[in-house]
Amino acid sequence: MNDTPHFPLSAVVGADNLKLALCLTAIDPKIGGVLIEGPRGMAKSTLARGLADLLASGQFVTLPLGATEERLVGTLDLDAALAEGRAQFSPGVLAKADGGVLYVDEVNLLPDHLVDLLLDVAASGINLIERDGISHRHSARFVLIGTMNPEEGELRPQLLDRFGFSVALSGRTLPDERGQIIRRRLDFDSDAQGFCTQWAGPQAALRQRCTEARAALDSIALDDHALTQITERCFAAGVDGLRADLVWLRGARAHAAWRGATAISGEDIDAVAEFALRHRRQEQSSPASPPDATPATPPLKRPEGQGQGQGQWGEMPAPALPTGARREVPNWPKKP
Repeated sequence: MNDTPHFPLSAVVGADNLKLALCLTAIDPKIGGVLIEGPRGMAKSTLARGLADLLASGQFVTLPLGATEERLVGTLDLDAALAEGRAQFSPGVLAKADGGVLYVDEVNLLPDHLVDLLLDVAASGINLIERDGISHRHSARFVLIGTMNPEEGELRPQLLDRFGFSVALSGRTLPDERGQIIRRRLDFDSDAQGFCTQWAGPQAALRQRCTEARAALDSIALDDHALTQITERCFAAGVDGLRADLVWLRGARAHAAWRGATAISGEDIDAVAEFALRHRRQEQSSPASPPDATPATPPLKRPEGQGQGQGQWGEMPAPALPTGARREVPNWPKKP
């Protein structure tokens, strides 16, 4: 675990939806992580780092955008394998993030070859390294946290769906909140250790609440009544696949545990609805006109003598185009 102090989540002003999404993910890491969208300067990375304190391992690992494949997945030391007859594995980012948080800033700018590797490991929870007939595998189960500014590009659909929750931060912060944010940030920058000590009590209480909810999670049933409500609402939202249903149900159970309840209620389902649907909801297209509906404008008739087999071409006369002044062709003398 990194001993460098980081801004405690309990001291963050505002961003209540994101803090809830992070806490629910800490309660049930199988939700699949959180995608945080928002403009620059919204402390997205600060909030993401605060999640590490709520997990059992507390591990927080950053994946740089310029990382190589070997740095991500790790590599095998062939010299040791050939000289000593043993496979020595040099761990990469995925091995270090096992049981903790894997954080990707500006995840929408992550190179495609790293996205492909990340998708494979995130789906299986196992990282497999094979090189020159030597193989090594290790557990790679982590909470994936990504931040992005939508103005800088979109995220690949496969990776977008891998995030269990999606939360958008608004760039409009009320003056009172802005003042509190700046004051707390200045206090942290001037004395990070003292600031963390000041907030140790609220942070410990938040961590304890997540720990107790995580312990009670398995005692809360993923009941059919809640599942029916969720599947109907997912169908109405036009989402593709079934990941939204599963994530939503897990999120609702985590929210029930967060409240200290013993069963999922409508309150829990509503609380996480936007988290699960925001990045999966499809735009509903307008219904098509019935076949026997009378068109508003009668079709244009084909001009007399117009040949058949031309498709739509020729149904409208070609528009007149402006031309320049007519140029006379020079009268060159004939060759003798």
